[in-house]
Amino acid sequence: MTAARRLLAARWLLVAAAASVALSACSAQTGSVDSSTRYVAGDGSTVLLAPADRQDAITAGGTTLDGTTLDLASLRGKVVVVNLWASWCAPCRAEASSLENVYGETRAKGVEFVGIVSGGKDSVENARAFTRKFDVSYPSIYDGDNSVVLAFSGQLPPSAIPTTLVLDREGRVAARALGEVDRSRLLGMIEPVLAEGGSSVSPAASGS
Repeated sequence: MTAARRLLAARWLLVAAAASVALSACSAQTGSVDSSTRYVAGDGSTVLLAPADRQDAITAGGTTLDGTTLDLASLRGKVVVVNLWASWCAPCRAEASSLENVYGETRAKGVEFVGIVSGGKDSVENARAFTRKFDVSYPSIYDGDNSVVLAFSGQLPPSAIPTTLVLDREGRVAARALGEVDRSRLLGMIEPVLAEGGSSVSPAASGS
């Protein structure tokens, strides 16, 4: 093979590798049943874990886009939806309204939402612009060094952007959805976890 052909082949390999990374970074992945954790695959990319199969509580926190400090441990006792997103990700933009709407629907029932902005390609300014454009009212932590994401690297890691996780009242990962979510998928993840211990607020407070 000539030097020119070797160079062309190397360029094609780089293009193929870049395409593979892009697809894995901003796409949904197919779930399955894993006998080691006994989880149940929902619609092909959603995983639900039984309480007995969940690992230790997640310990993570950081600075939100509005400059305040948020520690997930401060939300213990509530069901917490954690959404990993980036302003450049098209599925993140597509799911933003669903996340915000379900947040409004479930907050009175003892559910909190927290975003984690993937660092690297993103910036605080771009992330703030995203939340303004899509009227995101729940807080998001800017994860510039990926230390927050690393805290979730155990049983059900967030292996795509976007990824949505549900933490139970003890702070343990109870469910994961890879890729874009809609209202139906979100409620399908939240409601079983919410039902485990009942609402953390009184019926009067929830408007029932």
